Amino acid sequence: MLRYLARRMLGSIPVLLVASFITFWLIRRAIDPLAKYRHIRDAEAIMAQQRKALGLNHPVIVQWWSWLTHFVRGDWGTSARTSDAVSGMIQHALWPSVQLLFWATIASVLVALMLGTYSAVKQYSAGDYFFTGLSYLGIAMPDFFFALLAIGALVTWPAVHFHLNEPILYSIGLHTEGESGLSLDYFRHLALPVLTLTFGSVASWSRFHRSAMLDVLNADYVRTARAKGVPRRQVIMRHAFRNALIPFTTVTALDTAFLISGVIVTEKIFSISGMGQAFLTALGAGDAPFLLAWFVITSVAVIAMNLLTDVAYVALDPRIRLS
Repeated sequence: MLRYLARRMLGSIPVLLVASFITFWLIRRAIDPLAKYRHIRDAEAIMAQQRKALGLNHPVIVQWWSWLTHFVRGDWGTSARTSDAVSGMIQHALWPSVQLLFWATIASVLVALMLGTYSAVKQYSAGDYFFTGLSYLGIAMPDFFFALLAIGALVTWPAVHFHLNEPILYSIGLHTEGESGLSLDYFRHLALPVLTLTFGSVASWSRFHRSAMLDVLNADYVRTARAKGVPRRQVIMRHAFRNALIPFTTVTALDTAFLISGVIVTEKIFSISGMGQAFLTALGAGDAPFLLAWFVITSVAVIAMNLLTDVAYVALDPRIRLS
């Protein structure tokens, strides 16, 4: 297992190198690091000095390599917007996003598995049709629109209708500095952002798991187990459910990037000072050093998720060999 993990990690290095170079080249093309000097009259001398200091006189591949070597050593540069160290800004913004993604992923996986299994076992029942229609609604509805509906239905309406001095749920998530722990107040702040991310994920993941469960339930070995008199619950959970987890794990890993993009919108709506909010702020300000570090961290997260998926395959299906 360790050799397999080491081989997969080594194979991810070229992917990261190519992704970082493309990102660096695109940001260099899109953001002018000397833009703030161009409106100054007779600023040629200042611009020439800054161009030399930033290494803009060199080819882009030389600039990328210089940036990458500093990045690997822990020097992520200085923010063009705040003049703070980018590493410190990333560290400050990462923890709220990690919490949000963790709870959203756990909730999405559990609910999607339950709904998908129920819909497959109770195919064409009233509950199956209900969850099918709800999933289509979740797939079609954008995250920002669902977030606004959730705020209105779960925060504003109960507070006005029942004359509450304090809302049941908060429309601002994880805003308290240093907020942590599994307290009731913590979940009241986190409920709506997690619900927003979960709704769209559950809609697609549950449909995918339903399809995978139906394929397995109609397989020959499942029909054979039923013919032998194996209890129905055991057939579903031991034979069908576990094998249906393999394609479900695949789609969950592939949707990691979509969850990260959902975090960007969700954090903006609920005023969460995480990676998504920081990304939008840096993008609006043209903060190239922060954007470069953000994209690298995101790429590492996606590759790590795919690595965990490969390991999960082996745990779920002993027929899969590491070789």
